[in-house]
Amino acid sequence: MARIQVLQHVPFEDLGAMAPWFEERGHEVHYTRLYRGESPPNVNAIDWLIIMGGPMGVHDETEYPWLSAEKALIRRSIDEHKTVLGICLGAQLIAHVMGAAVTRNREVEIGWFPVSAATDHPLANVFASRPTVFHWHGDTFAIPTDAIHLCRSEACENQAFLLADKVLGLQFHLETTEQGLADLCADCNQDPGKGQWIQTPTEMASDQNRFQSTQPLMNTILQHLEKTLN
Repeated sequence: MARIQVLQHVPFEDLGAMAPWFEERGHEVHYTRLYRGESPPNVNAIDWLIIMGGPMGVHDETEYPWLSAEKALIRRSIDEHKTVLGICLGAQLIAHVMGAAVTRNREVEIGWFPVSAATDHPLANVFASRPTVFHWHGDTFAIPTDAIHLCRSEACENQAFLLADKVLGLQFHLETTEQGLADLCADCNQDPGKGQWIQTPTEMASDQNRFQSTQPLMNTILQHLEKTLN
């Protein structure tokens, strides 16, 4: 049994479809709800750190002062060889603490779009079939030094990276459920505008099979990270 610590930035972005996987494996899951002012735990209490998404940016410490302590925990977790998974903002935070730039992407990417492998690597090869995954972001990260660039999309070159085999950043969302999408659309209700890579809420929710189709990919990625636990 591993101690899973989830850093949550907003109520509507949680483990989602990943939660049953951890429960079935018998792992112990704890949340730190940063938006409520909860303090991150000591790194010694963590086996696997998961950093969720959120609408804020990595540089927004004035508005969200807890970002400073969160960044420190992420960096220390990496330095102490913990297993780390970052999703969307979480991936950007990993890249940021490792010295890589986080900037606006050339396109806003919202909806279901395919990703493709960026290199020949066992974990990159899971993207060889160009799976369609869920995206919701306007920022992007540079690939950290010594990390492997795993996959890309047409709208965003850097969609995933792997560092030291146990630190994974995913710009896209494999955890999103139908309810999670509804909650996300309700809370992020500002009009993102129109664009080639922006779908409407109706378009995003139109095919329920999409949510199930990402499960095998999610399971493969989680199994890889599980094997890296100390």
